[in-house]
Amino acid sequence: MSDDAGAEPRGAGAADRLFETRRAKLEQIEASQGTAYPARPPRTHSASDAVARVDDEPPPDVDVAGRLVGLRRMGGTSFAQLRDGSGEIQLFLNQQSLGKVAYRHALEVLDVGDFVSAGGPLFRTRTEEPSVRVERLQVAAKALRPLPAKWHGLHDPEIRFRQRYLDILANDEIRRRFEARTAVVSALRRVLDDHEFLEVETPTLQPVYGGGAAEPFVTSYAALNRDYYLRIADELYLKRLLVAGYERVYEMCKNFRNEGIDSSHCPEFTMLECYQAFAHLGDMRELAQELAAAAAEAACGTTRVQFDDQVLDFTPPWPRLTYRDALLASAGVDLESDGSDSALHDAAKANDIPVDPAWPRPKLLDELMKTLVEPTLVQPTFLERYPTETAPLAKRCPDDPRYIERFEVFVNGMEMANAYTELNDPLEQRARMEEQASARYGEDATPVDEDFLLALEHGMPPAGGLGIGVDRLVMALAGVTNIREVILFPQLRDRS
Repeated sequence: MSDDAGAEPRGAGAADRLFETRRAKLEQIEASQGTAYPARPPRTHSASDAVARVDDEPPPDVDVAGRLVGLRRMGGTSFAQLRDGSGEIQLFLNQQSLGKVAYRHALEVLDVGDFVSAGGPLFRTRTEEPSVRVERLQVAAKALRPLPAKWHGLHDPEIRFRQRYLDILANDEIRRRFEARTAVVSALRRVLDDHEFLEVETPTLQPVYGGGAAEPFVTSYAALNRDYYLRIADELYLKRLLVAGYERVYEMCKNFRNEGIDSSHCPEFTMLECYQAFAHLGDMRELAQELAAAAAEAACGTTRVQFDDQVLDFTPPWPRLTYRDALLASAGVDLESDGSDSALHDAAKANDIPVDPAWPRPKLLDELMKTLVEPTLVQPTFLERYPTETAPLAKRCPDDPRYIERFEVFVNGMEMANAYTELNDPLEQRARMEEQASARYGEDATPVDEDFLLALEHGMPPAGGLGIGVDRLVMALAGVTNIREVILFPQLRDRS
């Protein structure tokens, strides 16, 4: 077994030399077994199955296959550690069981990182380690580049994000994190399926972007000779399905927003959106809590999740806070007695928050809340009764039309979910969309979706809608503060 096994090369020159050394070994393997990448290497048992059967009588003969993650040569006997998707098992190689020529060839060509198929009887070594006494050995895939840092972990974030496959190989914690993410997604689907929601798929390419205030990615659709947009939200298509007669629908989808990258924002992200006919904001509140609690149980085995030095408690019911009370307590502005734009600007100035005088009122309110209120919402919390101008797709509160039936969920200072009692009056919807599309909304202006309004004019039932940021939910459950830590292959800036 070579001295470079598992070594991390220093500099391009060293990496190139290691590559050429391993390529020479590849040629030796091909001369010996025909190809270093056979299509059907023998495999009868996983590593965990083999370990479980090591004490059977008589000892079974097995073929295991996986990646070599450790190699030790001790004279005429060598040990290798083989890992597959189920776990690890030790390979015991010596001249007697493998044959002198084959054993010597193995020492010459094998490196940490190679995939091999190894066959022979199971036994325990003198230290009681479950092992395969290797009588048959075949290279299943030769690795031309070494694994990072002698299997002791990979810590450079640049390499971790760009070469996530190495990150997962080297860090068991990262492997478990993405397995937990899958468990979260499955749990979310399971809850909605149990409530008889229908999972659907809506267009990723859309002729009009809508459902949120965001800058879209634009692409040219050659066959139709026009621009299309990667969706920023699937809301308006899901509501069309309520018009069509489906009463409970949901979609787990990728959304795209052509905006900045930071610790809580990625231009490509995963959203869960669901809509329920004849439901209201209270129903969505109950559903949000049930979904998050199920996700926590699936990922962590509990609804009380450790995050740094505190415990996030996803056990329902969660605390509730009105938008008005939150702004009054943090900025000293009462939306009902003096909620003028000038009062909001004064509050921003008093708290050293840089604002643009040209900002529309919703943008100004959002900046105050992001700076003064949201960081204080650590435990899962409902922020409710937003000013009407902040969301054009929500119903007004029946007791006070200055507010809408909307909540957002915040966890650890970050928005995780958003819900409305959905606006279904086509005339009011048109007026609100046209208002938001007006020039005074500046960069937050969004186009009017005439096709959606046409659908709404055919009648949409009263409904509640809920959207959950899946990436951010996983962040909270995994105890991380950077969204790229929970996305397998995040977008990154060029190396230059």
